[in-house]
Amino acid sequence: MSILDHKIDFAVVMSVRNANPNGDPLNGNRPRQNYDGHGEISDVCLKRKIRNRLQDMGESLLVQSDERRDDAYRSIKERVDANAEVQEFAKGKKSNNDLYAQAACKAWIDVRSFGQVFAFSGSEGAGGVSIGVRGPVSIHTAVSIDPIDISSIQITKSVNSTTPKDPNKKGSDTMGMKHRVDFGVYVFYGSINTQLAEKTGFTVEDAEKIKQALISLFENDTSSARPDGSMEVNQVYWWEHKSKLGQYSSAKVHRSLQVRLKDSVEAARSIEDYICELQPLPGLEAEEYAGL
Repeated sequence: MSILDHKIDFAVVMSVRNANPNGDPLNGNRPRQNYDGHGEISDVCLKRKIRNRLQDMGESLLVQSDERRDDAYRSIKERVDANAEVQEFAKGKKSNNDLYAQAACKAWIDVRSFGQVFAFSGSEGAGGVSIGVRGPVSIHTAVSIDPIDISSIQITKSVNSTTPKDPNKKGSDTMGMKHRVDFGVYVFYGSINTQLAEKTGFTVEDAEKIKQALISLFENDTSSARPDGSMEVNQVYWWEHKSKLGQYSSAKVHRSLQVRLKDSVEAARSIEDYICELQPLPGLEAEEYAGL
């Protein structure tokens, strides 16, 4: 497998209908919004979905959701402690932070992609020093093109969670709220840095797996807040530069994609109400992929 030797930029256009793409726990789990009313999906949320898709592809992950874990380990520390190659350089005469990081990058695709901080409370770790790995794949926060409308409904649970003391009395209903975005089109951007790829061992094959994860981002991602079909990847744009530094800055490449509402449309109701335009960049072509 060859180490990635050229810069990559990418962009993803996605739509949300009657779903909560990323609830804000500090705001009653309402869909995230910025001060201008535009919807947001955090980079952490997006990385979680990419990790899940990589896991579905059979890749080995360090950071796994507890409900999706494919091994017997209940924490990151347990997973790290169980890896003999990583632990060989954790402490003792062979203690070496650089070799520890290299072994971790070799073992787990999410470490060599996104990076990871290895610092465990009450553990000596590698020589007693926390180890940080910087990953080559960076993801921006997804932001909606237009301000979003949020609908909120009250929900009740009328089933007893526990047996009431008086069997002749019905338990009190549990009240709650559920929030959703009626419709919105979001865009997020990302890049893959070659200098960091060299340090973590991130390969061309790894980049291809990241691309496939983006194309199928919402497959196997169903929940009550995100029913099947409520979130969709509409288009993925993938720019592969011809050099390590790239012909253009990531900011200029990302800015070359313009997503806007059609002039004849007052209020968007579907992805067809938007236009995606690419400004030409001489010497750099974008590969376009429709979402699954």
